[in-house]
Amino acid sequence: MRERGDRFDAVIVGGGHNGLTAAAYLARAGASCLLLERATELGGAARSERIFPGVDANVSRYAYLVSLLPEKIVDDLALDVRLVRRAVSSYTPDPRTGARTGLLVGDDEMTTRASFAAVTGDERAYDGWCRLYAQTRALAQRAFPTMTEPLLPRAEFIERIGRRAWEMFFEQPLGDTIASLLADDLVAGVALTDALIGTFACARDESLAQNRCFLYHVIGRGSGDWLVPVGGMGHVTRALAQAARAAGAELRTGANVVAIDPDGDGAAVAFECGGGRREVGARRVLVNAAPAVLEQLLGADGSVAPVEGAQLKVNMVLSRLPRLRDEAVDPRAAFAGTFHVNEGACQLQAAFEAARDGRMPDPVPCEVYCHSLTDRSILGDAESRAGVQTLTLFALHMPARLFRADPAGAREQALRGVLDSLNGVLAEPIEDCVLEAPDGSACIEACSPLDLERELALPGGNIFHRPLQWPYAEDDADAGTWGVKTGHPAILLCGAGARRGGGVSGIAGHNAAMAALAGSAGPAGPAEPGHAARRAR
Repeated sequence: MRERGDRFDAVIVGGGHNGLTAAAYLARAGASCLLLERATELGGAARSERIFPGVDANVSRYAYLVSLLPEKIVDDLALDVRLVRRAVSSYTPDPRTGARTGLLVGDDEMTTRASFAAVTGDERAYDGWCRLYAQTRALAQRAFPTMTEPLLPRAEFIERIGRRAWEMFFEQPLGDTIASLLADDLVAGVALTDALIGTFACARDESLAQNRCFLYHVIGRGSGDWLVPVGGMGHVTRALAQAARAAGAELRTGANVVAIDPDGDGAAVAFECGGGRREVGARRVLVNAAPAVLEQLLGADGSVAPVEGAQLKVNMVLSRLPRLRDEAVDPRAAFAGTFHVNEGACQLQAAFEAARDGRMPDPVPCEVYCHSLTDRSILGDAESRAGVQTLTLFALHMPARLFRADPAGAREQALRGVLDSLNGVLAEPIEDCVLEAPDGSACIEACSPLDLERELALPGGNIFHRPLQWPYAEDDADAGTWGVKTGHPAILLCGAGARRGGGVSGIAGHNAAMAALAGSAGPAGPAEPGHAARRAR
């Protein structure tokens, strides 16, 4: 790497998937680019690890599914990434029958319709479900292409998506929209989960935070499909890193950025590496970190307050799938999609109110994903032959405030609550199915918001870096920009805290790169990145 006093066209702070996306675009356009990552490996939240000693299971430890990664980015960067659909959309045990029945949603219309009728006793539930998701599919087809374009003004965005979609998903609390279409509590809860994952809000929150979360969960790739990355999330990171390196970007790990100092025509970036401190200059600094972290690096007064995360992530490796109380459903079908646990609409509201008042929810609403049913490549040969499975569990309404006083004790309490919630819908304890590692330890770990804060530098453990924002220009002055600007012209956001950030998407990295190549965070430059790079340099 070049030494102190050298100047790059761009320095990228943070080697998560968005930082790698930005590096690849910039380097391919001819810009000199240095990426600095404080950890010893790249990927941030988008990486895979063999987290249990002696067990060859490559677990996507933090992020787990992909929906928002545009085909445009995959094609532009020639990424060797394969995303596959799950065989089943979701299965939800019905707590009203002691989980002896459940709602199975899949591609087969006849089976899905019959499941709705059996659970709700009414054909209207399935019809309402179809109306809701016909609207989200239409919204996805119209809104998702705008995510990698300059921001549209509000009026033009409304024209693009249609007045009906605007009224349903952008103007009124999502709880009202869902209640108007889905009268059954269980069915309504399944729809609401996409509005609450990682967002601490209720269905009828006047802030519409839940609406924004729902939007980012249903528009991905123009269809709303959530896909499994073959090889795990780490394979996505490796493909992005390979694209960036092949284009000429310098990627450095173990480099902890400690300060950013804007100057007249760019910024200086100071970082610690190998026991020493170094400094480089840049025309543009792209920050793949939360806005609150950027404030600290600038030595600012902390005017950007951290916003707490609200989830517990649990990773497990099982010796076998557990039996269900619902004998009519094969566990391989139930766990092939999203397995919803105690996520009826009333249960979600009760859990929110408990956490708001400082209590652990009981039961804990959560959902489970078994990636190994879709992608066996994440398992070693011995584990695969033995029928081992991986489970990723995501618990809702677990805000950071519940863990502050006693982080370790609260994590253990939350994990116990999650296991109890899951056991309440199974025919046998999940603990009986958890694989024992060669050293005798159980293959299960839990990550609270405070663990994410410590391990990934996410203030408050917020997986979105800050509250999600609408994907259009709320201020007319931002129309035509890329939604990545900060208070300093030379510094751009390229992480989840950018407008149109959040999720494993690469969108913020793409948009920050386009703004940098245009020469500012302002109006878009030429459509062909190479021309923009030559002009900027």
